[in-house]
Amino acid sequence: MTAMLAATVLVELFTSEGCSSCPPADAVLARLHRDQPVPGVQLIVLSEHVDYWNNLGWRDPYSDARFSERQGDYGSRIYTPQVIVDGRIDVLGSDQSGIERAAKAVALDPHGTVRLARTAQGVKVSATDLSGHGDARVMLAVVEDGLVSKVERGENAGRTLTHSAVVRSLREVGRIARTASQWSGEVTVSTDVSWKRTRLVAFVQDAASRRVLASGALQEQREGTPAERDQRAADDEAHGAKNAHAP
Repeated sequence: MTAMLAATVLVELFTSEGCSSCPPADAVLARLHRDQPVPGVQLIVLSEHVDYWNNLGWRDPYSDARFSERQGDYGSRIYTPQVIVDGRIDVLGSDQSGIERAAKAVALDPHGTVRLARTAQGVKVSATDLSGHGDARVMLAVVEDGLVSKVERGENAGRTLTHSAVVRSLREVGRIARTASQWSGEVTVSTDVSWKRTRLVAFVQDAASRRVLASGALQEQREGTPAERDQRAADDEAHGAKNAHAP
């Protein structure tokens, strides 16, 4: 968040390649990320692929039961494509104008600031200016852009789908006590050599109300130096094949 921005707002899309209503929502999320259409507000977007469509003809390669569980944590109204804005407003995922209105509304409330900086061990996450919250969790996501799938079965059979901000890893990296105004910590980052165009997203979320108190992002440089590439290859060989969503 900069001085020119009123707030940084988190937009979570719950989607699936098995759902014929989801590709328009995937396109909306990509536009929100690319165009940043809400004046004074930075939109931080996440695409979380649920797994409950997987037994209906097509297994989404980016799906994970943890995203289905996370969607359920927001309440009993569960569908795809569903967007949750800042942890509290439910909007149809293909309704771009509705998402923008929700983002404008929540941006009027106080938000803190999240900053991320690369370190030798991983990334340092700093959250400041937090207010009016109970116990909170610091979450770190690795997201990947530019993904393409050719769907062979199910409702989207024969279609080529493109995805942005697909969550590859999402995990809790810290906890913040009730009413604390700041937090910082250095954490490791989940990696996989198959992930190419990745970014890091961190956010602070009230554990009870699910309200997002602050969020931020860091662009990753995945190629690195030859030594870094060799080290990643050695790490992968040492640890064996990794699941696409391994934390």
